[in-house]
Amino acid sequence: MLPALVAQRRGCRSLYRLYVRCQAAPLRRACHGWQASMKSGNLSYILPCSRLPVQLMSQVRVYTSNGQKKDLGSEDTNVSTPEETGPKVGTGQDANSVGQKQSFLKEPIQVKVKAVLKKREYGPKYTQNNFITGVRAINEFCLKSSDLDQLRKIKRRSPHDDTETFTVYLRSDVEAKSLEVWGSPEALARERKRRKEAEIEYRENLFRNQRLLKEYKEFFGNTKPRSSKAAMFLKGPGKVVMVAICINGLNFFFKLLAWVYTGSASMFSEAIHSLADTCNQALLALGISQSARTPDPSHPYGFTNMRYIASLISGVGIFMMGAGLSWYHGIMGLLHPHPIESLLWAYCILAGSLVSEGATLLVAINEIRRSARAKGLSFYQYVVQSRDPSTNVVLLEDAAAVLSVAVAATCMGLTSLTGNPYYDSLGSLGVGTLLGTVSAFLIYTNTEALLGRSIQPEQLQRLTELLESDPVVRAIHDVKATDMGMSKVRFKAEVDFDGRVVTRSYLEKQDIEQLLQEIQQVKTLEELEAFMLKHGENIIDTLGAEVDRLEKDLKQRNPDVRHVDLEIL
Repeated sequence: MLPALVAQRRGCRSLYRLYVRCQAAPLRRACHGWQASMKSGNLSYILPCSRLPVQLMSQVRVYTSNGQKKDLGSEDTNVSTPEETGPKVGTGQDANSVGQKQSFLKEPIQVKVKAVLKKREYGPKYTQNNFITGVRAINEFCLKSSDLDQLRKIKRRSPHDDTETFTVYLRSDVEAKSLEVWGSPEALARERKRRKEAEIEYRENLFRNQRLLKEYKEFFGNTKPRSSKAAMFLKGPGKVVMVAICINGLNFFFKLLAWVYTGSASMFSEAIHSLADTCNQALLALGISQSARTPDPSHPYGFTNMRYIASLISGVGIFMMGAGLSWYHGIMGLLHPHPIESLLWAYCILAGSLVSEGATLLVAINEIRRSARAKGLSFYQYVVQSRDPSTNVVLLEDAAAVLSVAVAATCMGLTSLTGNPYYDSLGSLGVGTLLGTVSAFLIYTNTEALLGRSIQPEQLQRLTELLESDPVVRAIHDVKATDMGMSKVRFKAEVDFDGRVVTRSYLEKQDIEQLLQEIQQVKTLEELEAFMLKHGENIIDTLGAEVDRLEKDLKQRNPDVRHVDLEIL
């Protein structure tokens, strides 16, 4: 039984080999790892192909990066497969298959090897090509200016508008010089700590000296010439605020005397109104003074928003002091009415207040008209957009003061004619309502300005068209223009630059014949890498110069744009 099974299996193997040879002979393409299948009845057999790959390896040619040709498997041309040493079956078909194999082997397979540069591993603190300015080198590495004279100096494009180029140093050179000067990183760290402590002590002494100087000025008097901050109150919004402070202070004094003499609720509301106006306008003067401070590291965009903050607090003050006390006094007058004395002095003071408040109102109106004309806006747009919050507060307060004087005079006249004190209390409520409306408007407009609202769509469209019309810009996305207050706009956009135009801009400044000679001299991968690194860095610098040019164009054509942030896609 066992020998019969062995003989049967050997016969099946011979049949399988014959089938594979007959099926593989007409093929004209390479066979790498393919499998031949055979069906016998309902059974399917899969056989691995091991003949063709061995023969094809003798015809594979590999080309290296230097163009040399190498035959793989040339040493294995005499290697025979198990099928070749086995018994021959079907000699006619074998001869035909041999001819087809020879024609198939005449077509070699060429494999091209791609040459790639070795990837460099840059550590998290890679600073070999980083630049550092002289000021930072002296401060951070505790060096002297004479130490930097011995280092390599590199001229780079300046990020500032007032200079074209400035000198920088390689950070690796500075670090090596600092170790040469101090001997070790530990000594450098100790020196940094000592200088930090000295800086803290200097600041404490500076604060102490400033306080002593202030006491000295208070004792001996200040003979220093008038500062630029004082000059701010002689023109523009500062002048309007100072005039309003003087007039409202006098009005408060006289209205207070009239209320003490007559006991009128409307006159008390008017006195409180003038006091609130005087305090709020003093707060506006403080905001104008603080907004003139120069930017510092803690506030790089300056202090212009101090005017909006002062106006916002002023609006809250009008609501709390003016409207609140007027409503309170009016309600108390309705609950506990009392007769009013002679109103002659009250009418005289109200008439004088009407004239003074009207004069201040005219000053504010003229200032707003002049500023709105300069910005190309209407009077209403300038007020609603809160372009000048200080002048807006004076305008609205004085307008409310004129209307409240009319309301108070009307209600006091009705009280004197009818003898009913309720009219006077209703006048106090009316003045409080008017002040509450003004304060609500001031709170809303100044809050909108502090939140950072966008500029007008027409102005934003002009900025966008200016960028899109430039040849170097392919497209712009995510455009934002924020009104920072006091005619200062911050513009931000993501720009898709046209690399071909940038490259052509770089090539226009180069000697093309010399560049062509450099290309022809490139023979090895190392020379190609050095060539690409050199000109790639120069092209990146050209792209930076194009960004600076676009920022300068935006600022020149739109003076309100003070800060431009262009992000490269």
